[in-house]
Amino acid sequence: MDKPLSGHKIGFVGLGNMGRANARHLHEAGAEVTVWNRSAAPVEAAVQLGMRRAASLPELAREVGAGTICINLTTTAVVGEVVFGPGGLIEGLHPEALIIDFGTTGVAETKAWATRVNWVDAPVSGGQVGAEAATLTIMVGGSEADVRRALPVLQACGSKVTHLGASGSGQVTKLANQLIVAQTIDAVAQALRLAELSGVDPALVRRALLGGFAESRILDLHGDRMVKRNFTPGGRAELQLKDVRLMCELAKSVGLDSPTLRNSLQQWERFVHEKGCGDLDHSGLFRLYEESSG
Repeated sequence: MDKPLSGHKIGFVGLGNMGRANARHLHEAGAEVTVWNRSAAPVEAAVQLGMRRAASLPELAREVGAGTICINLTTTAVVGEVVFGPGGLIEGLHPEALIIDFGTTGVAETKAWATRVNWVDAPVSGGQVGAEAATLTIMVGGSEADVRRALPVLQACGSKVTHLGASGSGQVTKLANQLIVAQTIDAVAQALRLAELSGVDPALVRRALLGGFAESRILDLHGDRMVKRNFTPGGRAELQLKDVRLMCELAKSVGLDSPTLRNSLQQWERFVHEKGCGDLDHSGLFRLYEESSG
């Protein structure tokens, strides 16, 4: 069996739905993977697969040395704390170590951190399904040299890897992706509820629209969840809201005035905070239209 990462020392921080799948792929590709996570259960599972456990973040950084540390964390604040805060990776980080950030993180912060350490922003699209299958689309920002170093790691986790430019470019591209996703989920929810209220089977409407101009992965996958009212989280709504907030920050910083983006923010804030649905899958936005129309 081909082991393209044999001999590579890789640290992995953040073993959520996406992170644990990516860490497993790196381990299966032959890398010597050391893991750290706030909660113990995902670490135990990784150790059972043959990965190593680090007792602390500085210990993980020291174990990896001049190798690569992947982080898959939820928010910009958490990334900053884990890497640069007290007890963070920075306390054991080798000057030649490379950090790959697989999460969706603020653009300004990403650019600033890349001036301090070797940093590649590599946010992904494809969800938990893509992570499990190693078919993620990975949007990459960073210097040519750092991205060359990161490429074997990225290729073990995704099927489409695109270098967009300097640090922050990957995050800009991911936020563009999320702008489309957030508003398309809203549009699909409205369309299927409109059909339902009109007395037409939304499952048949979804099937009819697939193959036409309205076809999308969101209509296919999330539309199916809406029809079945199955909102078990893959991508949690609270994380979608986090991304919409980052989009609004970026839009403001570059002078883009978008009424639809402002409306999208309002809808996701309402769904997560007023309705208390942050732990549902983001396709659960359908419930806003279900409740408002009785």
